[in-house]
Amino acid sequence: MTSQYRVNYHLRAHKRDNLIEFIKGMLLTPFVLHAQPKPVTQSELTELAHSPLQRRRSLAMEENAFRYAEIMGNIQTLIDEHREFTSNGIPMYSRLAKLVPSIGNFFTELPLREAFLETNKLCAISARKHVPPSFNDIRRILNTAQVMAIAGQVKLITFDGDMTLYDDGKNFEENNALTGLLVNLLRRGVTVAIVTAAGYGGEAARYEHRLSGLLTNFEKAKLTESQVNRFYVLGGECNFLFRCNASYHLEFMADDQYESSRLRSWTDPQVQALLDIAEHELADCVSRMGIKAKILRKARAVGLVPEQKLTREQLDECALSSQMALLKFQGQPSSTPSDVPIPFCAFNGGNDCWVDIGNKLIGVRILQELVGSAPEETLHVGDQFLSTGNDLSTRTACCTCWIINPDETQGILTELDTFMSQNE
Repeated sequence: MTSQYRVNYHLRAHKRDNLIEFIKGMLLTPFVLHAQPKPVTQSELTELAHSPLQRRRSLAMEENAFRYAEIMGNIQTLIDEHREFTSNGIPMYSRLAKLVPSIGNFFTELPLREAFLETNKLCAISARKHVPPSFNDIRRILNTAQVMAIAGQVKLITFDGDMTLYDDGKNFEENNALTGLLVNLLRRGVTVAIVTAAGYGGEAARYEHRLSGLLTNFEKAKLTESQVNRFYVLGGECNFLFRCNASYHLEFMADDQYESSRLRSWTDPQVQALLDIAEHELADCVSRMGIKAKILRKARAVGLVPEQKLTREQLDECALSSQMALLKFQGQPSSTPSDVPIPFCAFNGGNDCWVDIGNKLIGVRILQELVGSAPEETLHVGDQFLSTGNDLSTRTACCTCWIINPDETQGILTELDTFMSQNE
């Protein structure tokens, strides 16, 4: 039984976030021991029935809210300690690193206790007696904590495209509710960039079509040249950079206009050799699983575009198979002329699977160098933070918020706008 459990755990590792799983486990204790129905007398029922809604809710959650908040405060202390050990060059010795060995760096403090209390006001987590704090509850708390921490110092915000700013495969329409929030960021002097897997080469028109509603609204808002010049689009993960000009159009920026050679040092023969392996592996997945799909080859990417609806498990299989094949290829001594493996990203796109040369880690770093934004001043917002997603790598370069749809992005930006106003 133990062996079977371990097998299942490791096979599902690509669907887990270890920090969130750890916090879930910590919050399970007060839920199990204290979040149980209690006998209510008739007089109490009468009092509650005539009490305002907020009073009824506060009576139900008050005691457990304190316990949950206390635990979140303790985890906040662990993170503070881990940040101190990291600054001393020994992150592996922190208590948090021993509890969550895969933990990375935290570029800012995370006010988790305060963030829990804010989230609890909206979601009444502590009032639940049958459903414990969930993965999504904790993800939202972490997002709120990160927004609280960075609001007073943010210089650069980067976004994924599909399922972050607009629905998968759709365009940014003129009536998109995020427009005003993005305009406010540009007016405040924040640089805004979209870092997307969509790779159309240096064709600005293709990206303008996807973002036509946003660019139109920039013009309607009469943003100045200096303001729109702070809006960038970085396509193909990190390969094709555009900047908005005074005419509210995107201009392609050639490599010699910004520092990219150090971060993108690969040659075309290296790229094509890697894409050959990826294309072969995706074709093998199609054959093994009997999938009806097309394999598309681009200059810096290769992808599987299904002609039928595929399950998440099938797309994960394609992404993980491609990852393993490319890692094995790059582990061979003679696989590339360079001693340094080429960065790549193999990910489940929700409705397709792609392998891109480069990744969003490089994309964010290019933008950070371009605008002079440190990791603690940079925030990336995306929906793909599992190991088969293409936002995960950005955690090495900056602060992040993990959302699941454009509505959550709107919520995050609304919170950020509120906290930035408080800091002004």
